[in-house]
Amino acid sequence: MPRTAAVTAFLRNAWRTLTAMRTALILLFLLAVAAIPGALLPQRSLNEGNVNEYIAENGWLGETYDKLQLFDVFSSWWFTAIYVLLFVSLVGCLTPRCFELVRQLRTPPPLTPRNLSRLPHHAAYRTTATPEQAAAQIRRELKGRVRRNDGDGRVPGTIELSTERGYSREVGNIVFHFGLLALLVMFAAGKFVYAEGMRVIVANEESPAFCNTTPSAYDSFRAGLLVDGTDLEQFCIKVSDFRADYLPNGQAEMFTSNVRYTEEVTTTDPDTWEPFEMRVNHPLRIGSTRVYLQGHGFAPTFTVTFPNGETRTDTQHWSPTELQTFLSSGIMRFDPPAGMYPDLAERRTQQIAIQGLFAPTAQFDGTLLSSRFPRMDDPAVAIDVYRGDAGLDTGRPQSVFSLEPDLIESGALKREARVNLKPGESTTLPDGTEVRFDGAEEFVNIQVSSDPTQIWVGVSAAVMMAGLVLSLMVRRRRIWARVSVDDDEVTRVDLGGLAKTDRSGWGSEFDELRDRLVSAATVTPVLPGEADTGHTSTSRGTAADAARKDDTR
Repeated sequence: MPRTAAVTAFLRNAWRTLTAMRTALILLFLLAVAAIPGALLPQRSLNEGNVNEYIAENGWLGETYDKLQLFDVFSSWWFTAIYVLLFVSLVGCLTPRCFELVRQLRTPPPLTPRNLSRLPHHAAYRTTATPEQAAAQIRRELKGRVRRNDGDGRVPGTIELSTERGYSREVGNIVFHFGLLALLVMFAAGKFVYAEGMRVIVANEESPAFCNTTPSAYDSFRAGLLVDGTDLEQFCIKVSDFRADYLPNGQAEMFTSNVRYTEEVTTTDPDTWEPFEMRVNHPLRIGSTRVYLQGHGFAPTFTVTFPNGETRTDTQHWSPTELQTFLSSGIMRFDPPAGMYPDLAERRTQQIAIQGLFAPTAQFDGTLLSSRFPRMDDPAVAIDVYRGDAGLDTGRPQSVFSLEPDLIESGALKREARVNLKPGESTTLPDGTEVRFDGAEEFVNIQVSSDPTQIWVGVSAAVMMAGLVLSLMVRRRRIWARVSVDDDEVTRVDLGGLAKTDRSGWGSEFDELRDRLVSAATVTPVLPGEADTGHTSTSRGTAADAARKDDTR
């Protein structure tokens, strides 16, 4: 039994500590701190290539970060633990506060203090009205829940009225925390039902339309556990063009792309689709799906003419290696015509591979190509042309931006030309194969994001802000009034006010209440014949009384 009691006491104390508001604030702070690595370090869920590059460049430090799950912050066990503890802490903290608020609302206002003149805000006045009339007037002004004691209060033989205002302050506080709780729930639910994909599209009229009907239509796709890809938002989009505006120093000013889209995926004529201008931070919204203009680059076009006269033309997007000038690198692979090499093994050794650099505005230092401006004003390429087994028929996944070094080192691919070309220029290989650079097109990288919980995230955030504003603007305050008959058989009213929290700025409300009561009553002087007829005082009416700062004139 003692051991059971000790365990019970430990669990009870642990629960009380976890559900304390201080603990919730600490956990919220820890959650904000834990999210910092996710903003500063590349995340594997967004770009695994950047993560691998970071680890390769930083050695043991990158490996240590990886072991600590700093490249998977928002799915790490320690971030999830903080998230869950904060959720439990908020639930355990808010539940008793709701019951406490209900109890306060059902509890009558406190009794009137014996000496109202000791309160921070107090006043008194005399009136020709009867005590019952004065009490009725005060009750109308106080409004809300008013507690009345007829002779059985702190001072016998008087009518005492009390009220408490500002319960909405605690209501706003609770609403704020419930909004925060709902926000956490929506963020967690979004991880189960979201879907996000990326697709590279060449920006011209000849480019085929992209339809959001299956995950296989994307270059990369990731989704929550409850998304199987069969219930995606149905729409098609066609990218007509792309325009990039730059400052004279090469800094990007704005990216714009004109597109046409339709929610009727059976529609086959893109000319009938609705037009839309996509810009940075101005996505296309279709239901709960948003289509963002994520990035852009250049896609060179090459034509390979084989000795038998057959041609192969391909346009492939290349990856920008210098974002300031958009110097890009990439590869292309071409399979020779089947008729030239009937034997499959021989045809594999006659594949053409192109690897090199593309400059939108070329600048040559001797034969070394670089780019001096990101806009395509004077394009050129510097390429190596290989012949051999480019790995087209291996069945293994390969990079679309670089050739496998093993193929070159092993001799499976042999370089037959190294040349700089401008649009329309070509080079001829020893066997008569001609490789021509036809120019380049611009491509856009669109990101399609779907999250059905986004509207509820917005609602939760709005509720949080409304609760916060309410809790900051409203003050808990108490107001008391005592109606009595003085020695001159004149009705006397004593008022007192007290703010339970911050008193700054509340005195004006008390003064307004006092002035309304005085203006509605027929006021008599404190000392008949000696005081001003418009004077109200906090005194009992003795000759030694002096004017107080809260008197009304």
